[in-house]
Amino acid sequence: MASLVRHVTIDCADPFALASFWAQALDGTLADDDNPGEPEAVVDSAGASLLFIKVPDGKSVKNRVHLDLQPQDRDRDEEAERLVALGATVLADHRRPDGTGWITMADPEGNEFCVERSKAERVATAHA
Repeated sequence: MASLVRHVTIDCADPFALASFWAQALDGTLADDDNPGEPEAVVDSAGASLLFIKVPDGKSVKNRVHLDLQPQDRDRDEEAERLVALGATVLADHRRPDGTGWITMADPEGNEFCVERSKAERVATAHA
């Protein structure tokens, strides 16, 4: 049997704070033993398990790997607004007039991620 991805690991300055953001973003949960000041924190969600590890150096270049989020119960634009309210920022808008495209965002420590269209939006565009 091949290997499975157990976690997607993200280097950061404050694992608990960043994991808290992602737990809200993904409707996930922090591990019971995660506390402020610890060197790592884990978020489990329906789509992925994220491991946040404290590192001394800050982010300096574009991510080589990033997460693409697909909203489940709202549309892409509503999800982007919700994530901004949680502390994310919009980096680039790649939405097109026909409704396709995505929004590139950054989490509170500057790690890039994208918000794509929901499944319902994809189905609606395919049938238009």
